[in-house]
Amino acid sequence: MRIASWNINSVRNREQRVRDFLERSDVDVLCLQETKCTDDQFPDFSDTGYLHAHVGENSWNGVAILSRVGIEDVRSDFGQPRFDKDPAAEPSLEPRAVGARCGGVEVWSLYVPNGREISDRHFTYKIDFLDSMASYLEKGKDASDPVVVVGDFNIIPTDKDLWDRSWFDGKTHVTPRERAALDDLGRRGGMTEATAPLEGTYTYWDYQAMRFQKNQGIRIDLQYSRGLAPSSPVVDREERSGKGASDHAPVIVDYAL
Repeated sequence: MRIASWNINSVRNREQRVRDFLERSDVDVLCLQETKCTDDQFPDFSDTGYLHAHVGENSWNGVAILSRVGIEDVRSDFGQPRFDKDPAAEPSLEPRAVGARCGGVEVWSLYVPNGREISDRHFTYKIDFLDSMASYLEKGKDASDPVVVVGDFNIIPTDKDLWDRSWFDGKTHVTPRERAALDDLGRRGGMTEATAPLEGTYTYWDYQAMRFQKNQGIRIDLQYSRGLAPSSPVVDREERSGKGASDHAPVIVDYAL
C-alpha cells in the first residue's frame, strides 16, 4: 500500500494540483492537512476513483483522507484536547485529526498544533495533543491490525532535519520537550517512524526569503507505522516548485503487510 501525506495549504486553491498528483503518483491513500475549508466546501474527487473523509472549518486547519482502497469506520476524535485562544472561552475540538480504515489499515491524518511560541498556551496544547495520540495508540498496540499515522507534526526530529540550527534558537519545533513528545508517541504506541530514512531531506520551505530556491527547509511531515513493513520513502519536491505550490511537499511511503 502506498500512502502519501501532504500539507496542501488550502485544498480549494490547489484542487488541480491534487488531481495531477493522484494521476501520476499511484498512491493508494493520500492524507491532506490544512485543507482550510468546511466539509461542504471540500472538492469531490470521486471521479478520480478516490473516496474521501474530511473534517474542517472555514479558512483554518482541516484534515482529509483520500483512498482508492476503501474508506470505512471514519473517526475525527482520538481523545484529543480542546482549545481556544481565549483562556476564558469554552474550548472547542479543532479539526486536526481524521482516521479511517483503508484497505484493512487504520490510517490517521494529523495536523499537530504549531505551538506558536514556547511561552504560549498553544505550546502546551501541542504537547497535550501528542500525548493524547500516544495514549490512543498505546491502548491499541496489542491489536494485530496495522496502523499508519501521518501528517504535519510541526516538530523537527533532529538537527540534521533543518537548514540552520541557530535560526531556531529560542523557538518551537526543536525543543527537547517537543522531541520527547514525538519519541514518546513512537515508544508508547509501538510505532516506527517510516520516514526516518529521509533524515536530512526537507519537506517544508517557507515562502519568504526564497527558502525553497536556497534549499533552506525543514523536515516536519512524517509517517509512523505499526504492523507494516515500510520502504522507499520519498519527498516529491516537484510539488513544491512552480506557481501556486503549497509550502510543503508530499511525503510518500510504500508499506507491505
